[in-house]
Amino acid sequence: MPFFSARSLLRATTAILIAAPVCALSQSEETAGDDTYLGTIVLGESKRDVATDTAIPTTTIDETEIKDRQAGTVAELIDSVPGVTLVNGATAAGSGINIRGYGANGTFGTDQKVLIQVDGATKGSEELYRIGTQLYTDPFLFREVEVIRGTIGSFEYGSGVFGGVVRLETINASDILGDRLGFGGRQTFEFSSNGDGLTSSTILGWQPDENLELLFNYTRRTLDVRTDGDGDDINPAAGDLDDPSYLLKGRYTFGDGEAHALTFSYSNTEQEQFDVPYDTFGLANFGNVDRFIENEVASLRYNYNPVGNDLINLDVELTYSDEIVESEAIDRTLPVFSLNLLDADNRYQTTTLRLRNTAFFDTGTVQHELRAGAEYILRERQDASAGAAPGGEKEVFAVYLVDEMRIGEAWTIMPALRFETQNITEDPVNGAAEFGDDALMGGLSLRYAFDNGISVFGSAAYTVNLPIVDDIESDLILQSERATTYEVGVAYEGLDVFDAGDTLALKLNYYTQVSDSVTTIRAMGNPLASVDQVDRDGFELEASYARQSGFYVDLNAHISEGEETLLNGTVQDYRFNPADALRVTIGQRFGDMLDLSYELVTQRRYDEGTDVAPGFGVSNLRATYVPQRGLLEGTEIRFGIENVFDKLYEPRLSTRNATGRNFILSLAATF
Repeated sequence: MPFFSARSLLRATTAILIAAPVCALSQSEETAGDDTYLGTIVLGESKRDVATDTAIPTTTIDETEIKDRQAGTVAELIDSVPGVTLVNGATAAGSGINIRGYGANGTFGTDQKVLIQVDGATKGSEELYRIGTQLYTDPFLFREVEVIRGTIGSFEYGSGVFGGVVRLETINASDILGDRLGFGGRQTFEFSSNGDGLTSSTILGWQPDENLELLFNYTRRTLDVRTDGDGDDINPAAGDLDDPSYLLKGRYTFGDGEAHALTFSYSNTEQEQFDVPYDTFGLANFGNVDRFIENEVASLRYNYNPVGNDLINLDVELTYSDEIVESEAIDRTLPVFSLNLLDADNRYQTTTLRLRNTAFFDTGTVQHELRAGAEYILRERQDASAGAAPGGEKEVFAVYLVDEMRIGEAWTIMPALRFETQNITEDPVNGAAEFGDDALMGGLSLRYAFDNGISVFGSAAYTVNLPIVDDIESDLILQSERATTYEVGVAYEGLDVFDAGDTLALKLNYYTQVSDSVTTIRAMGNPLASVDQVDRDGFELEASYARQSGFYVDLNAHISEGEETLLNGTVQDYRFNPADALRVTIGQRFGDMLDLSYELVTQRRYDEGTDVAPGFGVSNLRATYVPQRGLLEGTEIRFGIENVFDKLYEPRLSTRNATGRNFILSLAATF
């Protein structure tokens, strides 16, 4: 890959980073004599905050942005995060999330290197062949999505995180009712022109007193076959969607100073497909199936945070995830091998018990935020029909320590350690083989903040992806995948940078990663052509600028390259390299009532070896109208046009064309 063919973007970034500290230094000199303390700077006037106060490459999408993006899937919610690439994405089936070149690809819905949690429950399907992601849920269920890229921020959540972590938190009744007691809710209808989509989301909340809140959400999303920029159907064999989802959630606080809190949530999403290809990616013709998909998540959380005791903030979580994919071949005359594949019923039941305590204390001049935890995970994998995919159990026990240490206002040092041990037992129907393994992993991040708004940071992290049930019948069960990641970066945040009342935030991050003993990229019939090692590096940029007048600009970019080394020693371009991408949003707010924005999404042409993906630029328009008084007070009206110029394009790593022009109208009323 001609990595620095995108030098123009890097030069522009460099110019911004040089200009920012100059402005900041000038500001510092002008105010140095009056000893004025500006206090904590909050940057939140644009679409999204930039996390300049941490060395962790993390991005949070809040409830307002979730609504404004009008996404049809969770994957579409986070595709604006640098480093995130969607494999398809318009529908949950046959789509997936790829972060920094890991995660979903055209073979597996996941390669186990991107970790996903919903209300603390870990999701995942190991190497579910050709069926795609198991993240079947609806964006209307969530209040916040956090994306942690890379390894350094992952040790509290799991092991083997080469690409990143996606954490989703469901909505609360207080998100709808605020401080208001009693009964209320929100009704949303959303219409999309491409595919004649219709979504209804009904949220009912009840707060009888200040200690109890209850919520019910029911969402139903229907969608016909969509068309691309040329008007051709996209994956027409997959048929229409009619996906119901619902969420039950409650929270109760009690005790002296409300030190105790108990939270329960249960969410469920279903999908039925009839006479559709088994291969949801559309790359091979295995035959057609009737398919039923169900995704359940249950979470029970207890928090104890006594007033006046900074050493105790205890969380106890019990979570359960049940992911079911049942399929049945349409053509019963197929050979036995094909029927075994097509009739495979896949089910993953994951139970997790997690304990975590956060303690605040000082040792001399060092302020500590020590997070210590332990977790037990039991994953039960159903044996697929006739041994098409081995079943079994995986038991995991892990402990971790993360100590965020602050020295004065400048230094932040954060070491992290995780020890994990696991035992895999094969389903007795296939012989009941057993295998155990363990690993110690961890990392260190450093951040130094100057008093002019500039900070520099770096990190090193090592993680291990322990063997999976899929490999219990092969020699790969003896092999753990390992990755070492190094990152360095610079950030800036400032107030009154170019004009009075404006805010600017920038964060530029460079990462380099080596992963070896790779087991997820195999060559059928020629083992020596399987991938042994992957080397990747890249730049990630996030920036936001907002003026007091309401004008704002958000920008993010990802530029990367990668190579893979085969077992026979051959070195070639990594087959799952994402294309370089840039996304810019320019908007104008008119108070709290109206927000208008234009978004440009670009992807550079990818041309490495036999892999070619043309570049593209796609325009999106969005408008949000929230009346503040009068008859329409309490309503929200959103209108968006995606792919304004109806461009025909297929993003890199996707297996089918993207959606053509799409008009989306959302009408919501809070009562």
